[in-house]
Amino acid sequence: MCDSEEVKKKRSSEAEERRKAVLSKIKILTISDLRKEWQLRSEKHVEKQRLNPFSDDFDFQHSMDVRLHKGDSGYGRPEKGSRTEQRGKRAHQHIQKEIDEMCLIIRDMGVKGRDGQIRVRFGRLFDRYVQISDKVVGILLRARKHGRLDFEGEMLWQGVHDDVIITLLDRPLT
Repeated sequence: MCDSEEVKKKRSSEAEERRKAVLSKIKILTISDLRKEWQLRSEKHVEKQRLNPFSDDFDFQHSMDVRLHKGDSGYGRPEKGSRTEQRGKRAHQHIQKEIDEMCLIIRDMGVKGRDGQIRVRFGRLFDRYVQISDKVVGILLRARKHGRLDFEGEMLWQGVHDDVIITLLDRPLT
């Protein structure tokens, strides 16, 4: 009997905790709260329409007053939490993954020099990596921008720049 009472108390306390957790997530408990929430959404919508150049309610002067200027925090960046920001983060992760993969291939097929750095010729890398991805040069340029690789010249062309040496700058993965 003692065990069953403890089990009942435990279950009721767990149910109470779940109830509190659900209630803490709910913003609207009364009609007044519902009205305030609706009013807030309405005001946000009106403001968005005043800033939307395709809206009948567009206010040019207001949009010029509230827009960000060069040097302001957030200038040239998508709104926090927007789908555009999420797409950008996913794209950045994808590019990092491709750069990591290319560095791994260079590490695998490259030749280690006396200074300890791994190098490979562009022609050899192109022939091997083109089977994996057709974006060889783009990934090379991106990896150089991120400080992972180094090579001479602005652009690499197959055939013309086959003898250009690509140097792996990052540390080996452990």
